[in-house]
Amino acid sequence: MLRRTELTCGAATHTQPYMPLCATIHPVKGLCCAAASAALLALAACGGKKEPPRPTPEAGYIVVKTQDVPIVNELAGRVTPFETSEVRPQVTGIITARLFTEGATVRRGQPLYRIDPRVYQAQAEQAAANLQSAEANVVATRQRAERLAPLAKIEAVAQQDLTDAVALSRQAAATAAQTRAALQAARVNLAFTTVPAPIGGRINRSLFTVGALVTAGQVDPLTTIQRLDPIFVDMQQSSADLLALRRAAGGRASSAVKLVLEDGSAYPLEGRVQFAEAMVDAGTGAVTLRARFPNPNGVLLPGMYVRASLAQSVARNAVLVPQQGVTRDPKGGATVMLVGPGDKAVIQPVETDRTVGDAWLVTSGLKPGQRLIVEGLSKVKPDQKVKPVPAGSKPAPPPAGGRTGASGQAPRG
Repeated sequence: MLRRTELTCGAATHTQPYMPLCATIHPVKGLCCAAASAALLALAACGGKKEPPRPTPEAGYIVVKTQDVPIVNELAGRVTPFETSEVRPQVTGIITARLFTEGATVRRGQPLYRIDPRVYQAQAEQAAANLQSAEANVVATRQRAERLAPLAKIEAVAQQDLTDAVALSRQAAATAAQTRAALQAARVNLAFTTVPAPIGGRINRSLFTVGALVTAGQVDPLTTIQRLDPIFVDMQQSSADLLALRRAAGGRASSAVKLVLEDGSAYPLEGRVQFAEAMVDAGTGAVTLRARFPNPNGVLLPGMYVRASLAQSVARNAVLVPQQGVTRDPKGGATVMLVGPGDKAVIQPVETDRTVGDAWLVTSGLKPGQRLIVEGLSKVKPDQKVKPVPAGSKPAPPPAGGRTGASGQAPRG
């Protein structure tokens, strides 16, 4: 009995009778030739589609060029006041008044403390009286010498008497000068009973209160004053790094300095490097650099730790490569992909020194004019032919039925 089978291909249905088992077996090889032929014909009739060849991948490139690159270093720094003054008494006495508000800003010469002036007032008055007495004696001795002078010429008096009178007149003048100096010293001490601010700036808390006994030349200050605008930032840099920068093939960069505060925020005002110390700290092996910053709002306070960024040198004819264009091999070596002859991708080893912003500073391995691939690297393989396009250009539209990205354009990778 014969059975029929149906093969569906598209909209057509083919029916084919089954042959008897004995008729389907090849007499020599024992193969079901008729059944195999029928299956192959059916598959051929269905006509499976052939996948089209994959398009050449696009590779976004930049042209390698040289430029002068400032070498920016980040150093730890500490804020120090522009000026600091420890207020100390110049005379001994009891504090009778404190004339400032703690934590306020004071001006130079502003009275801060008042010390009991009565003793020094009396000393000044005594010195003034002594001066009057000395000046009166000067007048008397001078007039006596003047009267004896003509008498000595006519030998009415002895010459020795005239000599003694002139000497007494000069002694009286010297004594008057001494008492005049003593009066000035007494007046200075009297003025010291009012303690002024030596500098202008922010005054700290008072370490002595009203009624406290203070002495001239004491160790403990009454208070301290710090000038905070402008203000200094001292930075520490190792002497080895400083030597390397001086040996670098470049010139001196700008002395501008930028700060990052302890909370991670950037200080809005820029400072300038004032000087670098001409000695190395024997304990740390570091050199101190000092920068000056404006501080009108008092944001920077003495003792704060900051991070300072400054360009200390310039790398001449340097090459900057975007970070996405540099890859690392299993050994950690840096490599880039170039568009070589015939638009084929070529791997090129390079040496990198440091990051500058979002780019690598490449010291060797690249030449000006080479085309360096920075886009589409995930689709490009070494020695593969690519379609080079300038980086950042609009990708080509995908072929019909091809894979597209979310925007409907073929992704470059």
